[in-house]
Amino acid sequence: MRRDIFQAVADPTRRAIITLIALQAMTPNAIAEHFDTTRQAISKHLRILTECELLKQKHRGREIYYQLEIDKMKEIDKWLEQFRKIWETKFNQLDDLLAKMQRK
Repeated sequence: MRRDIFQAVADPTRRAIITLIALQAMTPNAIAEHFDTTRQAISKHLRILTECELLKQKHRGREIYYQLEIDKMKEIDKWLEQFRKIWETKFNQLDDLLAKMQRK
């Protein structure tokens, strides 16, 4: 089954994993220590994030480290940009209306 990045970030645990490893690569055990769930459940989340290419694995000796694939995160940012523009326009219109009301 082909997964996409939006399916990956739809789950709160996967979003938390992304946040956790945004600054540094971590092993699955180190990641699992931050969650009140089974190691198997964390492995499933890591597999999904890897399949969606949001994470990549680096082997260091016998350990596997997961790190964020920042370029893939840009796809999410690009999609969200359209909504940012809409809301900025709405907020600017509201600012203009409030300024107009204050002048009266």
